[in-house]
Amino acid sequence: MLPLVALVGRPNVGKSTLFNVLTRSRDALVADQPGLTRDRQYGVCRLGERPFMVVDTGGIGSEEGSLGERAEVQSWAAVEEAEVLLFIVDGRAGITPDDSEILSRLRRQSKPIVLAVNKTDGLDEQVALAEFARLGIETRLPVAASHGRGMQQLMEAVYAQLPAVSSEEADPALEDPAERLRLAIVGRPNVGKSTLVNRICGEERVLASEVAGTTRDSIPVDLEREGRKYRLVDTAGIRRKARVEEVVEKFSVIKALQAIEQSEVVVFMVDASEGVTDQDATVLGHVLQAQRALVIAVNKWDGLSQYQKEQCKADLERRLAFVSYAQIVTISARHGTGLRELFRAVHRAHESAHRHISTPDINRALEMAFEAFQPPMLRGHVAKLRYAHMAGHNPPTIVIHGSRLKTLPDSYKRYLENFFRKRFKLVGTPVALLFRDGDNPYKDKPKAELTDRQKSKRKRLMQFAKRKS
Repeated sequence: MLPLVALVGRPNVGKSTLFNVLTRSRDALVADQPGLTRDRQYGVCRLGERPFMVVDTGGIGSEEGSLGERAEVQSWAAVEEAEVLLFIVDGRAGITPDDSEILSRLRRQSKPIVLAVNKTDGLDEQVALAEFARLGIETRLPVAASHGRGMQQLMEAVYAQLPAVSSEEADPALEDPAERLRLAIVGRPNVGKSTLVNRICGEERVLASEVAGTTRDSIPVDLEREGRKYRLVDTAGIRRKARVEEVVEKFSVIKALQAIEQSEVVVFMVDASEGVTDQDATVLGHVLQAQRALVIAVNKWDGLSQYQKEQCKADLERRLAFVSYAQIVTISARHGTGLRELFRAVHRAHESAHRHISTPDINRALEMAFEAFQPPMLRGHVAKLRYAHMAGHNPPTIVIHGSRLKTLPDSYKRYLENFFRKRFKLVGTPVALLFRDGDNPYKDKPKAELTDRQKSKRKRLMQFAKRKS
């Protein structure tokens, strides 16, 4: 494991901005709004001589009520597991009572503390540092996270406090990212996505509550289960554009859509007590557009009566007919029932999405499909399907070559897609078909001139046809 550095401080001091600078990413959601970050966000910093892990935390004292208290629990959990604490303060606001209280608690951890005085752009750095000297921290550095200034000195100070590790542990490239199955958990707000992540992890890894919109960012979580490695991504609830008003929620939706694009399998969650809504169809539309393998998890199943379960199954079959290839699994994220079957469905969808099919097998299937049901005739001609081959995975992509393929109706294309899926037993994944019309080899050649004999013959034929008429 790489050494871990925790970014800690009160709200709106620039922790998430600094996290993005250190990790050279945009993983952390940033906005001029206190208490935006609630969950722990991990990343790797490679700016210096050797990499180390960085964890972004929510502002301590960011929100009132139980949700704010639980967000602070997440922050202090990051402090507990970190080797070095990077305490961030606002150079323009000066020392506040919250800063002193946080520092007092950090000192009880008996861990190295580096003080980063942020937002010093345009200020006299020496004056700003002198004011924070009263905190009693030896290592004090002026930085401007929004402009990336002061990062070199900050890296040197952090490296001086990091524990020594072996070269193998310090190189994250030794782990192949392809070994982890990238799994995005999506759905509309308050269907139990965060609860499911916590149940899989066996701890309160992300904040979960009955308040819609608790999750604001896309939080990746690495874990190992039964010998296999996963990267779960808990996403914010996706609503229709007409209902998305706040700027923060718009960015949350964008991050959720990016998580879908970067995933290999998408677990789409539905609330069994409410059934499939128009909002669910909107979210499913984004998954279909990304062409990712799909598993549908129907949550809160244990709270339904037998009659309600039967009604829910009928509603699912009717409303989700357009994604009939996706396996439907009933679960209870709160109690953990159905998780084993959920992961089996995920593995089947992942295997199908990455299945390699040989060219002879594809061509035999194409011939069988054509013989069973030929495309309709258009203007006296029928489209010819000559041969096909595989062109990619996730989703399985099949290129079909032939002539007059532009005349194929969408219904016949869907027939071919379903035929290939059934023939090769592909479960939980769409099948992408690409059609390539063969070029006419004589289309660019000039027409040959007729000889005098040919012209005379054509003239006699035209005169004979005229007399007959």
